[in-house]
Amino acid sequence: MPPPSRGRRAAARFSSTRPRRRFVAPCPAAETPRAQWSWGILAADEMIGLIALRRRSPVMGTISYILREDTWGRGHTTDAAQQVVAFAFTTTGLERVEAMHHPANPASGRVLAKAGFTRIGTTDQPAADGAIVPYETYAIRHQTS
Repeated sequence: MPPPSRGRRAAARFSSTRPRRRFVAPCPAAETPRAQWSWGILAADEMIGLIALRRRSPVMGTISYILREDTWGRGHTTDAAQQVVAFAFTTTGLERVEAMHHPANPASGRVLAKAGFTRIGTTDQPAADGAIVPYETYAIRHQTS
């Protein structure tokens, strides 16, 4: 895998709260407000996936992720999603984060539910063959005390 870009999305490491799982953390970018953050998901010092947070409006963002298939079912993506949601609400000023997944991938919906998201409906997305696919859509709101 090529090294991370040294441009606007250069990254620095930080450790998660769980042993043997670390994520690649974003460094400040030129955009104000910043539009996107990307992290690598690491297990035992090996990159096994990616997760990203993208600002869609001043108060709403979306997350997306992908994980190497041989590492599925071990909680890596749930941990990463929880950390990214915490980052979104404590650092970026976002009040809501959304995510969606393909209907043939219910495990991704379970990841989102474990990370605190609530299913809010479906969003039609075009497939490569032109068909419309109803993606499951989830959201989480920042809880203020």
